[in-house]
Amino acid sequence: MINALKKHPLGFLFLILTAVFIAAMVFSRSFFDWAFERHQNQWSWYLRPLFLLPYAFFAYKRNFSGMMASVFALFTSMCWFNVPDQVSEQALEFLKFEQDYLQSEWGMGKALLMLTVPLTFWALGLAFWRRSLLMGGVVMAVVAVAKIAWSIVNAQEAGASIVVPALTGLAISAGILFAVSRFLKPKNRVKDNF
Repeated sequence: MINALKKHPLGFLFLILTAVFIAAMVFSRSFFDWAFERHQNQWSWYLRPLFLLPYAFFAYKRNFSGMMASVFALFTSMCWFNVPDQVSEQALEFLKFEQDYLQSEWGMGKALLMLTVPLTFWALGLAFWRRSLLMGGVVMAVVAVAKIAWSIVNAQEAGASIVVPALTGLAISAGILFAVSRFLKPKNRVKDNF
C-alpha cells in the first residue's frame, strides 16, 4: 500500500477528494441541497457520462492518477453549472425522486445496489486496462441501459428524463470507441508482422 501511494500520490489525492465529496453529500444536508440545485442544469446530465471516456483512456494507458481524476470530475460535475432559469417539470420530479431515494432509510438492498457504482468503475477500468475496447464498450452500454431501466422502473415518467442524456453519452462514447478501434487496428497489424 505504501509503495502504491508513493508511486501514485496524485491518484490517491483524487481518490481521497472523491471520498470527501461523497461524505459531504452524505453528512451535510446543505451541501447536498446545494449540489442538487445545480444538478438541475441538464448540461451536467449530458457531461457526466462523457467522463467515462477519459477514465477509459487512462485505464488503457494504465495511468491510475488519470483514472482517479476522471472519477473525481464525474462525481463533482453535477454541481459545476449555475442553477438554470428554467427546468422541465419532468427533470425536477426525477431529481426530487433521486434526492428522496438517497436520503431515505438505507437497508441491505440499497447498500448492495450502491455497490454497483464502484463495481462498474472496476469492470470498466479492468476492460480498458486489459486493452479490450469491445468489453469496455459492452460495460458502458450495460451501465447506460441499467441506469435508464432503473430510473424508469422506480421513477416512472420522471425517470424517462434521463433517456436522452444517457443515450447521447452512450452514442458519443460508442462512436469514439469505434473510431479508436479503426485507428488501432492498422498499428496492431504492423506489430504482428514483426
